Amino acid sequence: MDPIRPSPPTNRSRLARKLRNVINLKTAKKTGSNPGFCLLIPQEKLRCCESHQIEKEDVEEAKEESRNRAAMDAFVAKLFATISAVKAAYAELQMAQFPYNGEAVQSADQAVVDELKALSELKREFLKKQFDSSPSHVTLMLAEIQEQQSLMKTYEITMKKMRSEIENKEARIFSLEQQLQDIIQNNKTMEKKLNASGSFSILDNVKFSEVSPKDFILVLHYALRSIRNFVKLLIREMESANWDIEAAVNAIQSGLIFSKRDHKAFIFESFVCREIFAGFNDPSFSVQENDQFLPEEIHQRRIFLFEELKRLRSANVIHFLRQNPNSLFGKFLKCKYLQMVHPKMELSFSGNLSQRRMLINSGEYPGTEFFKMFAEMGRRVWLLHCLAFSFGREVSSFQVKQSSKFSEVYMESVNQDIFTAAESDLAVAFTVVPGFKVGQTVVQSQVYLSAATAPV
Repeated sequence: MDPIRPSPPTNRSRLARKLRNVINLKTAKKTGSNPGFCLLIPQEKLRCCESHQIEKEDVEEAKEESRNRAAMDAFVAKLFATISAVKAAYAELQMAQFPYNGEAVQSADQAVVDELKALSELKREFLKKQFDSSPSHVTLMLAEIQEQQSLMKTYEITMKKMRSEIENKEARIFSLEQQLQDIIQNNKTMEKKLNASGSFSILDNVKFSEVSPKDFILVLHYALRSIRNFVKLLIREMESANWDIEAAVNAIQSGLIFSKRDHKAFIFESFVCREIFAGFNDPSFSVQENDQFLPEEIHQRRIFLFEELKRLRSANVIHFLRQNPNSLFGKFLKCKYLQMVHPKMELSFSGNLSQRRMLINSGEYPGTEFFKMFAEMGRRVWLLHCLAFSFGREVSSFQVKQSSKFSEVYMESVNQDIFTAAESDLAVAFTVVPGFKVGQTVVQSQVYLSAATAPV
C-alpha cells in the first residue's frame, strides 16, 4: 500500500497564510504602540450626523410641547364649560325657589352637586397632571359646545325671570292705576261736597252791624279754596286737551323762572284771580245795573248787598241761577265767564261752544262740571264782594307791581323756599292773589318771589 502523501499546497492556502502573518504582525504592533483599531471618519460627516440628531431631538421636543399646550387649552376650556354649567344649574335652582317648586328644586340641586363633583374631578386631574386621554381638539370642541349650551340655558332662565318680573310689575301697575282712579273719583266726590253750595256756617250768626275785617278774611280764605280747586281743574283740562303748558305760561307772563316744576300752577292761579277780582273796588263789580243806587243811598246799598250775601250763602248755585236768571249775581257770573274763558279754550276743552252760546243767546246756564266749578268760585267771590261793601268802612284790593321789593307788611310769599336759596335781594315776579285794605287793616297779597336782577 502506498503511503498517503500530503497534497501540494495551493495558491489559496499560501495567500491565507500570508494574510495571517500580516494580521499577527499588525496585532503585535498595536499591542506595543496603538491602543486599538480605529477607522478614521471625516470631520464634515461627523458634524452633519450630530446636526441631524439635534434637529430630530428639537422636533420631538416641539411636538411634545405642542401636545402639552393643546392638552392644557382643552383642559381650560373644559374647566370654563364646567363653571358655566354650575352657574346655569344654580340659576335654575334659584328660579325653582320663587315660586317654590319642590320637584324642580330637587332636580336643580342634584344638577348643582353633579357639576361641583365634575369641578372636583378636574382639580384632581390638574394636580396629578392626568389630563383627558381623548384628542385635544375633540375635547376642546366638546367643551365649547357644553359652554354654549350652559350659556343658552342661563339666558333662558334669565328671560323667564325677567318675563315673570314684567308680569308682576304690569299687575302692580294695573293695581296702582285702579287705586289712582279710585282716589281721583274720591277726590272728585270730596270736591263736589266741598264746593257744594250749602250754609256757610261761619257767618250764620253774623249781624249786619257786626261785620268786621276778621269776617272778611274768613270769607276770603273760603273763596281762595274754590279758586284753587278751579285752577286744578283748569290745568287737568289743559293736559287732557294736550296743551303746551309752557306756552300757556308764557302767554300769561313771559320770562318767568320757577324754582320748582309744580310752581307753574301759581301763574294760572294768578291769571284766574286777576280776572275774577277785576273790578272788585267798584260797587257794581262789572254789573252796571247796580248803579241804580245813588251816592247818597250808600246805606241802602250796604243793606242790599248784605241781604244778597245771606241769600246766596245757603243757595245751590246752579239752582239759584236757573230760578233767578236775571239776578245781579247771574249777570256778574256771565260777564266773568266770557272774560276769563276764551272761545278757543272752551272749544279745546269740550269740543264745541255750546256753553258760550247758551249764556249769550238764551241766557241759560250750563250744567257741565266745568261750569259748575266756575260758578261755585264766582259765588264765593261774589259773597266776598257783598261782605266788603256791607262794611261801614272803605274796602279795596291792590296788586303788587312786578320787580317790587318784598315787604312783609303788604305781601306773603307762596314760595317760601326762596328765602333759603336766594343770595341776593328778593323781588316780586308776579302777584298770585291780590291784597286788600279793609279800613286801616291790611290783608296781605300773595306773591311769587324771585331774586332781584336790578335795583328795585
